[in-house]
Amino acid sequence: MSQIRIPIYDPRPEVEALWDELHDAIDGVLRSGRFILGPEVEAFEREAAEYLGVRYAVGVNSGTDALVIALRALGIGPGDQVITTPFTFFATAEAISAVGATPVFVDIDPDTFNISPAAVEKAITPRTKAVLPVHLYGQAADMEPILELARAHGLKVLEDVAQAFGGEYKGRKLGALGDAGAFSFFPTKNLGGFGDGGLVATDDPEVAEAARVLRAHGARKKYHNEVLGYNSRLDALQAAALRVKLRYIDEWNARRRAVAARYNEALADLDGLVTPVEADYARHVYHQYTVRVKRGRRDALRRRLTEAGIGTMVYYPVPVHRLPVYAWPEGSLPQAEAAAAEVLSLPMSPFLPPDAQDEVVRHIKDLLSNIT
Repeated sequence: MSQIRIPIYDPRPEVEALWDELHDAIDGVLRSGRFILGPEVEAFEREAAEYLGVRYAVGVNSGTDALVIALRALGIGPGDQVITTPFTFFATAEAISAVGATPVFVDIDPDTFNISPAAVEKAITPRTKAVLPVHLYGQAADMEPILELARAHGLKVLEDVAQAFGGEYKGRKLGALGDAGAFSFFPTKNLGGFGDGGLVATDDPEVAEAARVLRAHGARKKYHNEVLGYNSRLDALQAAALRVKLRYIDEWNARRRAVAARYNEALADLDGLVTPVEADYARHVYHQYTVRVKRGRRDALRRRLTEAGIGTMVYYPVPVHRLPVYAWPEGSLPQAEAAAAEVLSLPMSPFLPPDAQDEVVRHIKDLLSNIT
């Protein structure tokens, strides 16, 4: 198998760029002896809340837990239905099921890959209690019509912002639009830690307090457990590193946008390939740069790029409603299924060298012309 010379994402340049600051931050935690929650986590929560424009931020130990805890904090549980997208990582639907609710999958917009507000409206039933849009690949879902539907029907809105830290919808940060936002700090994210980590963001003091209780075994006070909760506390080491990286998130997201613009120009009008569409309401932060490869040539292109030493990924090859665990009984969701057969994510990083990007483009142009 060919060695990958240009990975889809390489975290090492980010670490090197911040080496001294990260070393000092981690050294401070080690010398403090405070490794679970504590002042570093509290400081990160304050800084993240201020950045996002929300009143509260609650650190948890993964993006998946952020979804689960936020759903429970919003009062979602057994018997409830939550409308969401099938074109996402499994954790989105898994979290809904984990709290005892039922995910209701609706189709996506073919241009943005995000949940279709018109499809959401058609899926609302008396059992519907929430909508869970995902800001996929770093681009905002169309939130205004979703929020209007939620207000009209008394629904909660939880944003899945795992892939879009720093992204915006009409000038507002993602995760600050609905009743709560759930973030992931998995190492490959735009704001990535050095292990798992997550965050629940909200303006609602009751949701924030419920999230704090749930992350600590259901207790406000140690050994005085009130509900069944989780062991889901953000580590101080992760918080310290994230505080350093948070200071650079806007700069690095701008770099991602510049890389995407360069791809867009280089790949424009290439027969059989569709570059990403940036919605006029969104400030896309390109967690992934994802193209569509038409006429059934995606897998062949990916295989040949791998042979050339270029890393790519398919996010996601099977829509969630087609996974065996759900085996969606309501029939086809054609836009999500078409996307799953065509999407291909190319190397993307704030530190992707221009010569490496040029090589990716050159191989794509050469290979597509020779794939029938």
